[in-house]
Amino acid sequence: MGKSVVVFGLGQFGRSLALSLSEAGADVMAVDKDEELVESIAEDVTEAKVADLENADAIKELGIGNMDVAVVAIASNLTASILSVVISKEEGIPYVVAKCSNERMGTILQKTGADRIIYPEAEMGARAARVLTSNDFLEFFNIDENLCVVEMKPRKEWIGKSLKQLDLRKKYNINVAAVRSHHELHSSFDPDRPLKENSNLLIVVEKKNLKNLDR
Repeated sequence: MGKSVVVFGLGQFGRSLALSLSEAGADVMAVDKDEELVESIAEDVTEAKVADLENADAIKELGIGNMDVAVVAIASNLTASILSVVISKEEGIPYVVAKCSNERMGTILQKTGADRIIYPEAEMGARAARVLTSNDFLEFFNIDENLCVVEMKPRKEWIGKSLKQLDLRKKYNINVAAVRSHHELHSSFDPDRPLKENSNLLIVVEKKNLKNLDR
């Protein structure tokens, strides 16, 4: 993945996101005021730091100026969320994502500089609906308004054939980013190797082309 991401707030959403980003190869700085939460994730991310996110100086002292992305996952604390967004922008972070619990909070954080607002509960509902209505989809994640990532089982007619033979990009307008086999995700895979039944595909696809995968 190669990006550096700072995650403010290690509640259920922030912790899960930090761990997933780290697993995907990102350099992750995880930040929270709760020392126990920080210690619990320290071995699984690049850096884990304790900071009072209601204190502007404490946020500045983290040294986040070289980060590519900031994720503000403190929906229960508007003051900390605002400071984290504002200072992330002041420090030069080009892309700031903020988790919000309601539209009013989302409007405030967007006006203070957040590039993207996410409402996890609403997005989880859409994601669950997409997975439940497909025979093959295992996971579904929005990247932005145009792109999404789908993890799916290979169709029966794909099993035993290689990615080169299937030529999925040409036939379905999709890009296979990785293959998961035996619970391990591999971004480097042999395009001539036949797919097995347990070779799940991680696919990047434009939303307009999802219909090519739905059955």
